Amino acid sequence: MAPPLMPKATAVWLVENTALTFEQIGEFCGMHALEVQAIADGEVAGGMHGRDPVAAGDLTVAEIERCQKDAESRLRPADRRVTLPEARQKGARYTPVAKRQDRPDAIAWLLKNYPELSDAQVCKLVGTTKPTIDKVRDRTHWRSTDIKARNPVGLGLCSERDLQREVDLARARAGTVHSV
Repeated sequence: MAPPLMPKATAVWLVENTALTFEQIGEFCGMHALEVQAIADGEVAGGMHGRDPVAAGDLTVAEIERCQKDAESRLRPADRRVTLPEARQKGARYTPVAKRQDRPDAIAWLLKNYPELSDAQVCKLVGTTKPTIDKVRDRTHWRSTDIKARNPVGLGLCSERDLQREVDLARARAGTVHSV
C-alpha cells in the first residue's frame, strides 16, 4: 500500500477529526506510531493544516467508522477515482558536465564486455549518440588515446538494473545464454 500524497498532513487531519489509534493512523500514513503521537501532543507539525483523506479520495467515511469501532482493524485505502499517471519512461536525460567526459570510457567498456548490445541500447544506457559509439569503436574519437574502458554503473551513467535489463534483452534477441 502506498502512503497518501501528503502523509504528515493526512495524519494531522486524522488525529484531529477521528478516534483512530496512533497505530492505525501510522500504518495508513507510513509513519511510526510515536510520530503520530507527537503530532497529537502538538510537538510535531504545529500549525500544519490537515489534509482530508476523504475529500482527496484516499479513504471513505465508512472505512474510518469501521476502524474506529475496532482498534485491531487496519485502514484500507479507497479505490482510486482518478487514475494516476504512469511514470515517465527513461529516455534522453541530462548528464552533468563533469560526467560527460566519462561517456566514451563507458561506451568502450560496454562494447568490450557486451558486444551483443545494439547501438540503440548503448545510446539509451549511456545517453550518447550513434556517431559517438562508431567513433569509439573505430578509435577515431578525438580522445581515443585517453579512453579507458570503465563500467558505466560505477561512473553513475546508468543503474545496474537498467544495464542488466538491456543485456538480458540483447541476449534474448541474439539467442545466447551467458553462464556465470
